[in-house]
Amino acid sequence: MNESQQVTRGELRYEGKAKRVYAVGGATPDTGQYIVEYKDDATAFNGVKKAQISGKGAINNAITVAIYPQLEAAGIPTHFIRQLSEREQLVKAVSIVPVEVIVRNVAAGSFSKRLGIEEGTPLPRPVVEYCYKSDALGDPLINTDTALSLGWATEPQLVRIRELALKVRDFLTPFFAQRGVRLIDFKLEFGTLASGEVVLADEISPDTCRFWDAETNEKLDKDRFRRDLGGVEDAYSEMLRRITKN
Repeated sequence: MNESQQVTRGELRYEGKAKRVYAVGGATPDTGQYIVEYKDDATAFNGVKKAQISGKGAINNAITVAIYPQLEAAGIPTHFIRQLSEREQLVKAVSIVPVEVIVRNVAAGSFSKRLGIEEGTPLPRPVVEYCYKSDALGDPLINTDTALSLGWATEPQLVRIRELALKVRDFLTPFFAQRGVRLIDFKLEFGTLASGEVVLADEISPDTCRFWDAETNEKLDKDRFRRDLGGVEDAYSEMLRRITKN
């Protein structure tokens, strides 16, 4: 599809906690592309806690739009094509691999609680964890043997997913450090194109990453919502400012 062509929404294909995914509409819809709309809805603790964070959808869209082309330039294939509006972007159609990846640089959140490690403890090497993507089950932790045995991914896909996740980490950690932010941990989703290629999907945002100010360790992410710390909108806006100021 030419960039100059107007892109219109077609059928709603999927609605998750933070986004809606539409087919591309029009007289000759492009089945190889989707429109992703970012919502202001916020959830925590597997949907138990719900609220609206004013402007969150536009901020997360803007952050992802700023970062994904840089990931592409660093050799990490993504589903991103271009921004369509304040809350929308055009992406390549992918089949999501139902194995989410968490990469941890510093002990925090459920990792600290599960293993009894003080939050904020630096990890000597990155820890890669996997979850089964299932809202109904609360995205339970799994290992790669489980994913293979139950057919959620193939071995080559899992090898590639781990490789790409660590490449994302190697790019993002100094990227945020240059902006006065510690990248504590982050969650990624991957999908496959029609060709079978594995690409990064979803988003990079305060919804999917833990960001701490490098000097004060102030939380600049969704933990402000999870933990009732207040200042959620300000934290998201501050992250957008730091990412886009240069």
